[in-house]
Amino acid sequence: MDLFAQSGDSQMIFNTETQGEARKRLQPNAENDPKLQELKTFLIDWINDELKQEHIVVKSLEEDLFDGLILHHLLQKIGCLKLEVEEITLTVTNQKKKLGVILEEVSRCLQLEDSYLKWNVALIHSKDLLATLHLLIALAQHYRPDLSLPADVSIEVIVVEPTKSGMKTGKAIECFTGPREEDADPNKDPFNQLFELNPDRINDVKQAIVNFVNKQLVNLSLTVTDLDSQFADGVILLLLIGQVEGYFIPLSTFFLCPASKEDKLHNVSLALDHLTDGGILTNPVDPAEIVNRDLKTTLRVLYSLFLKHKNLLKSS
Repeated sequence: MDLFAQSGDSQMIFNTETQGEARKRLQPNAENDPKLQELKTFLIDWINDELKQEHIVVKSLEEDLFDGLILHHLLQKIGCLKLEVEEITLTVTNQKKKLGVILEEVSRCLQLEDSYLKWNVALIHSKDLLATLHLLIALAQHYRPDLSLPADVSIEVIVVEPTKSGMKTGKAIECFTGPREEDADPNKDPFNQLFELNPDRINDVKQAIVNFVNKQLVNLSLTVTDLDSQFADGVILLLLIGQVEGYFIPLSTFFLCPASKEDKLHNVSLALDHLTDGGILTNPVDPAEIVNRDLKTTLRVLYSLFLKHKNLLKSS
């Protein structure tokens, strides 16, 4: 399954500020997704409710938030923050300068590192809906945890990245919100129960999965000793999927020696696509959690393979 193909019009979504970086964009029909529409409407109504005393009305997240004016007022209202920025900015330079101050303050208040941010000045100012949604959701979850955001919002996006041979495109799942806490049944997910009720058994489960993985990788002369780190770049996960599922994943479709976080995200996203297409994964998984070495997510993904192919252990 070669997810990447040359795209003649992909260059259109790049500018000088994002040259050399992978960019995401919505699928052509994604705007009509009911859950995305529900999320957008919810956020617009929330902002308008917060700013109604200032007689500010937002109609479009992309068109109304890009210059920083409404974000400035929203942060003043929900965070009681006083920012030293101009009230009205008409030039692109001043708008971006204002956005820089605002987003820097957001990162400070939310205690977020730049490497984990899903937004930046260039994306917000270019009216990027994905970045704008991630920013607003982060603000809502931090300052208004009482809000009941629409649950389980995940959208398929197109990922465009420049390579030495030209522009390449692929698909990925962009996760915005997970299930509501009150709707989650820990009995349905053995790993929630394991981590919450039986943490002393985590090492036993890890060892069982390590044994399974190493049995399948023996022909490749690979050995896994640390689940927390060795699957974070997606390489071994892709090789493992190919081994247990019985097909070859072309080396040209992923980074065998990933040099950046974007490379790792690409690899993990590709692996998750294979698992989803094969019916092994039935619920969305955020690839960033695996790249960031989230043990529970990594175990959950590997356990899905283990459940389907554990009979291989008995026959080998």
